[in-house]
Amino acid sequence: MPVNSFEDYHMNWKPDKERLKHPYYLSLAEQLEHDIKNGKLQENSKLPPQRELADYLDINLSTITRTYKLCQKRGLIYATVGKGTFVSPHIGVQTTVVSHQDETAIEMGMVFPFDEDNCVVRKVASELLAKPSAEEYFDYSFPLGSPFQKNMMKKWLEEFGCSVDTDHILITAGGQNALSIVLTSLFSAGDKIAADPYTYANFIGLANMLNIELIPIKSDDLGINPGELEKVCRLISIKGIYLMPSWSNPTNQCMDAKRRSELAKVIMEQDLIVLEDDSYAILSEERIPPLATLVPDRTIYINGFSKPISAGLRVAALAFPERFKVLLERGLFNLNLKTPSLNIEIAAELIRSGVYREILQKKRERAVFRNRHYQEILGAFPHTIHPRSFFQWFPIPRNCTGRAFEAMMAVQGVCVYGSERFALGDTENNHFIRIATSSPQDENTLRKGLQIIKAGCLELSQKDTMLIV
Repeated sequence: MPVNSFEDYHMNWKPDKERLKHPYYLSLAEQLEHDIKNGKLQENSKLPPQRELADYLDINLSTITRTYKLCQKRGLIYATVGKGTFVSPHIGVQTTVVSHQDETAIEMGMVFPFDEDNCVVRKVASELLAKPSAEEYFDYSFPLGSPFQKNMMKKWLEEFGCSVDTDHILITAGGQNALSIVLTSLFSAGDKIAADPYTYANFIGLANMLNIELIPIKSDDLGINPGELEKVCRLISIKGIYLMPSWSNPTNQCMDAKRRSELAKVIMEQDLIVLEDDSYAILSEERIPPLATLVPDRTIYINGFSKPISAGLRVAALAFPERFKVLLERGLFNLNLKTPSLNIEIAAELIRSGVYREILQKKRERAVFRNRHYQEILGAFPHTIHPRSFFQWFPIPRNCTGRAFEAMMAVQGVCVYGSERFALGDTENNHFIRIATSSPQDENTLRKGLQIIKAGCLELSQKDTMLIV
């Protein structure tokens, strides 16, 4: 029998007892999902404490715990340490980022990292395929990469301050593939990984697929706050941390050397596995040592070729410590068998010849040029503009959600991504859009898209009502 009387007791959610059926935890999860998706429970509304709900339903506390955990895995609810459990503000939001299909739209959602130099990549590919030994690129030889290829990957990593021997480098089919190998090899369903409150959307999608829980850690302009990370680690069991310390996607946060050192100390104390995704390190004017140099025995460092060289060149170098060698190599074999040799050879030849440096420099120059247009059109709105980045993190009026602004722009022929795609848990009513300045086909198209965004913001700023989707 329930301990308390609930006749006149307020609870944000009272499941229908008559609809309960075995197994109770699944039945409750279905009710909760139904009530959220049908608007009975609003975004960010607090759910009853587990003991209170168990008392109301006269069932075991463990059943409620299983229900809440299942709904967390489904992305329906989120927990905030010390505050309780809340309805997710992002139900139905697409997190995994895929290309926009409307060819008439101005693409500023997906980040296309300038493809003008793909002709250089094509030339290298043609020269390689013209070699008498080109058939070797299509067989199963060197599943972990040839000695030449691994040496070139070592050189590539050294470009970004990560120095390891070739026995501790894997060559994967791009950065996303590298993350897949790491998560499936070193983590299990139910494990918890700390991350920025706004983080790489496709990492969120991947973690959700594998039922790995991402825990948002409060951050500032320099990224994750070390004190907040330590506090959360003391309260719950965190196994790893996902970081983009150099120009994080989507916020453009960049950790200085001091912040990295402070984080490294907490990481060592809490024995965390570090996933260091350095996809945008090319944007840095100065080379700040990566976390892999501060905590080398627990960091997996990933740096790919898609953003710096060519979007379609799906190759990434993954550096790892000895303790993970067997598990990661097994993971690569199980997921890939091997990374396509032709792709690796193209990347390796670009490194050997030094041509990659020319491509990197041109991309940086184009980014600066594009962002001057951005500064001219949207610079009057208070926010930080990063002149070398391929995208900008733009705060929209507080009376509009990122999801609603994304939909509003789509009607006007502009594709942008609302902040809900990148969000973990409660975002405290702060709403943004990510604007990919590198993606429009030319500067005139970029300016047209930015003017439409500006007009939309000015229109919203004159309204009092909240625009949501």
